[in-house]
Amino acid sequence: MAEAAVRERVEEQENPMRRLRIEKVVVNCSVGEAGARLERAVKILEMLTGQKPSIRKAKKTIKGFGIHKGEPIAAMVTLRKERAIEFLKRAFEAVRNTIKAESFDEHGNFAFGVKEHLDMPGTRYDPELGIIGFDVIVHVARPGIRVTRRRIRRSRISRSHRPTREEAIEFVKREFGVNVV
Repeated sequence: MAEAAVRERVEEQENPMRRLRIEKVVVNCSVGEAGARLERAVKILEMLTGQKPSIRKAKKTIKGFGIHKGEPIAAMVTLRKERAIEFLKRAFEAVRNTIKAESFDEHGNFAFGVKEHLDMPGTRYDPELGIIGFDVIVHVARPGIRVTRRRIRRSRISRSHRPTREEAIEFVKREFGVNVV
């Protein structure tokens, strides 16, 4: 097993197409209702990410929660490249550089939650905005994944080119110094 990991690391150094990277980071804050709470969540997400969030609407009515189809209930932001990495470093600090191993799926993507946005470094409390929690979803991929999503000449990639759970855990430990428990 250790020999396979060493071989994989050597292969990554030789072949740039085998290197893992952060494809995108999605920050989601689900408030559950339209109005002032959602507007405050939008302002907080914009302050944290430096990007304007998009409003998400309910897909179906849930009477028990008082949610109606088409009603705005959440805000989300998609971050890519350097912005994604910078935000991710701060988000890891908010969760004390620890993630559960169950947070990783079989394709190497992972998600975790931040209970209070005040846990993010460099954030101050504003009594007008209050406190919100949010989810951080991270998509890990290798170069070449675009082949499966493009419109013209779409193709498949082999199973061996897709990141595995173990590879993603190793990548996060190595690149961000995160403790996976």
